[in-house]
Amino acid sequence: MASGFESGPALELKITWFNATQRKTLRLMPERSVSPGRPKGATTSDPAVALAFGSALRAARVQSGLAQEDLAHTAGVERSHVGKIERGEHMPTMAIALKLAHALEMSLAELVQRMENDLRRAPGSRPRR
Repeated sequence: MASGFESGPALELKITWFNATQRKTLRLMPERSVSPGRPKGATTSDPAVALAFGSALRAARVQSGLAQEDLAHTAGVERSHVGKIERGEHMPTMAIALKLAHALEMSLAELVQRMENDLRRAPGSRPRR
């Protein structure tokens, strides 16, 4: 019995109906594990935006005289994550961006404004209307 769901080892279940002499075999879909997060290799951010945000974060951190470790500790995030954000490898969630901005004693709006300024100065960016 072809079902189109034969992508892995299938379990077979034999069912016998009363008043019938035929036995039917049903194939059940194999149980699949669910993994959280995005599929491997998927991205949700534009690399130029991630780089601009990271650059703005680094500039604000250096301007305030904090080391990455101090910023991470104050914001309650891992130091390695702060480094990845500053290098543009990760785009932080809104919650983490807020924590980072508050640890720098600035609003998230100020940090985003710095990011937008970096994006406007970037080669190939369109001027604002």
